[in-house]
Amino acid sequence: MQDLINFLQHPGLTHFLILSGLLFSFGIFAILTRRNAIMVLMGVELVLNAANINFVAFSRYVTTSLDGHVVAIFVIILAAAEAAIALAIILNIYQNFNTVNVDEINKLKD
Repeated sequence: MQDLINFLQHPGLTHFLILSGLLFSFGIFAILTRRNAIMVLMGVELVLNAANINFVAFSRYVTTSLDGHVVAIFVIILAAAEAAIALAIILNIYQNFNTVNVDEINKLKD
């Protein structure tokens, strides 16, 4: 019992990898099962956040350098740009088709 308490009180690489795996799984589940385009984007954000947790955790516990932190900052910048562009595309799709359901958007304009 004492080993379990020590394991939970002192987070290590394993804790972060488990958290990252859960976030990644939830993100993939959201991407594959949701029809709403905004929910799909939220799933993509979860996947990117899971990757960030991995970068920072491995940087902290394996290499003890700041390389993972720098890569995580670039991923955050990429996610912000992706979110802005994707929301603009979704607003344009809603304006043209009056829906954000990705199953109903099956035709392109000439």
